[in-house]
Amino acid sequence: MEHSSLPQLFEASVKKFPDNVLLWEKKNTEYRGTTYKEAHERVMRLAAGFLTMGLKRGDRVALISEGRNDWVVGELALLFCNAASVPLSVRLEEPGDLIFRITHSGCKGVIVSGNHKSKVFNIIEQIKTVEFILLLDAPEEEITDPLLKDKVVVIDDLLVKGEEFLKENKEKLEEVKNSVGPNDYANICYTSGTTADPKGIVLTHLNYLRNVEQGTAIFDVPSYYTSLHILPWDHSFAHTVGIYALIRNGASIASVKVGKTLNETLRNVPINIREVRPYFLLSVPSLAKNFRKNIEKGVKDKGAIAWALFNAGLKVAYAYNLEGHNKGKGLRILLKPIYQLFNAILFNKIKANFGGRLRFFVGGGALLDIDLQRFYYAIGIPMYQGYGLTEAAPIISSNTPDFHKLGSSGKVVPWLDLKICDEDGGELPIGEQGEIVIRGDNVMAGYWANEKATRETIRDGWLYTGDLGYLDQDGYLYVLGRSKSLLIGSDGEKYSPEGIEEAMVEQIPYFDQVMLYNNQNQYTVALVVVNKAKLREFLQKNKLDPKSESAQTAALIKMRSEIDRFMPGGEFGGIFPARWLPAAVAFLDEPFSDQNKLMNSTMKIVRPAIVKYHKEALDFLFTPEGKELMNPSNREVVSRLG
Repeated sequence: MEHSSLPQLFEASVKKFPDNVLLWEKKNTEYRGTTYKEAHERVMRLAAGFLTMGLKRGDRVALISEGRNDWVVGELALLFCNAASVPLSVRLEEPGDLIFRITHSGCKGVIVSGNHKSKVFNIIEQIKTVEFILLLDAPEEEITDPLLKDKVVVIDDLLVKGEEFLKENKEKLEEVKNSVGPNDYANICYTSGTTADPKGIVLTHLNYLRNVEQGTAIFDVPSYYTSLHILPWDHSFAHTVGIYALIRNGASIASVKVGKTLNETLRNVPINIREVRPYFLLSVPSLAKNFRKNIEKGVKDKGAIAWALFNAGLKVAYAYNLEGHNKGKGLRILLKPIYQLFNAILFNKIKANFGGRLRFFVGGGALLDIDLQRFYYAIGIPMYQGYGLTEAAPIISSNTPDFHKLGSSGKVVPWLDLKICDEDGGELPIGEQGEIVIRGDNVMAGYWANEKATRETIRDGWLYTGDLGYLDQDGYLYVLGRSKSLLIGSDGEKYSPEGIEEAMVEQIPYFDQVMLYNNQNQYTVALVVVNKAKLREFLQKNKLDPKSESAQTAALIKMRSEIDRFMPGGEFGGIFPARWLPAAVAFLDEPFSDQNKLMNSTMKIVRPAIVKYHKEALDFLFTPEGKELMNPSNREVVSRLG
């Protein structure tokens, strides 16, 4: 590769595109641009400031902020010092989640925005390794706490210190920067780690550099491109595709105007899209669904005729496009002029709401259903679904403007080996389903401080993804879901469920077994095998007949109240994030066992088998009736106790 580190990649673009705008930010009423040259000067000053605070090779620093100019500047400055950034989600609200990640990675410092500083201030006594807190916004009130006062520094002050340092010691920063190599750590990303199952994914400079080249090889990103980054910037997807791929090509990154709250920031998204006029956007399924809902609402608001025309246009588009790679084939070519007419009178007006320059979305984070893919393809803004893992930095495959097949996750990126394996690790032929296994320079160095998990995941240089899929005859990858246990939200966020499941079984006497489930859904559900003896005891104590409605209601309310002990405000509230606790529950009286093959020989539940066995029950939980605690299925389980 041309570069051996991310600082080298950045400086090459600074030299090649000094006057191109790198960063667009809106603080007040309009967007202002920062050129590559200006951004480089700020990075150098901040990196020098870090050196004055004793930052050295291998140190880790957490980064907690909304997307903004200084998110990129801050991370680059850390990398210039050969330190590693530990980007953390701004959605982390539970103190324990932050304490664990900062402590587990041994962070020497924390970079944090004004909106989130209180999260760090409130846990300062528990994060013993932290020597400094860099505020990206000056505090509105004077800091009086002695411990905080000793550790807090405001970015403007550190930039001044850095500028002074560079006057006499610029060669020291150059020496450190030039020492950064491909195998040095760039990031430790916590996507699914919990205190029970730590997974800090270590990504090196080589991992990002290779994945940037892989991504750039399949997507043309000219230097005039601008993208508005709507997704959380701590995701490796946003890192690679949204930041470093754009830097590599001299293109521009715009951030959403930050509001005082998350909701206020989200309300700025449609306004900012029209202002920035991006050429492409990164998306996840939940965002795609919201965009579609807003588009359809806008059309409906124009009246019945507009709505009828819109649906007629979609029908023609779906028939003409099919799966994209075969659009307009055979007699369907006759539909082309009709489709073009609908584009001219309708779909182009919709595209104007995205700024008028939007050419495509890149979809990641979780699988996007084919109906949504067809919808966006129809209106002329294709959503090219890809597949990746943070452990792969993250791009593994993607549909592209040149090669796409709706319903698939696209073709495997270049310079990456991929095979489909059976349970014994044997390679399967084309078309057969198995575990997706990959090998390449974009594969992580390992899990931070977790050699056991690293050995289990990377074997003989191959990364076992834990995802099921297959390759078709044309080389398109189809991802079917996870063979591992992680919950996956509709926005692509992931979480390990074992800790919650074990705690519930331990603390709730009426539960024998629990399996949480979320496969890119709006909420998490649970299958709960009840302890029949304990539940009967409860009913007998209250002189209730299981066959009666009152007994069933009492039993179900009692079990729901036990789950609520884990919700915010409950006895165990705050231990686990609320979004991963069950919003709907199916109670079962048949246990998971080795007899029904829902447990293996080591007495661990076999999740794929349970999902298949209880597919009807799981599907029911995502319906309005199934979400109701008092649904007929749950009542029936209680009635059978009689």
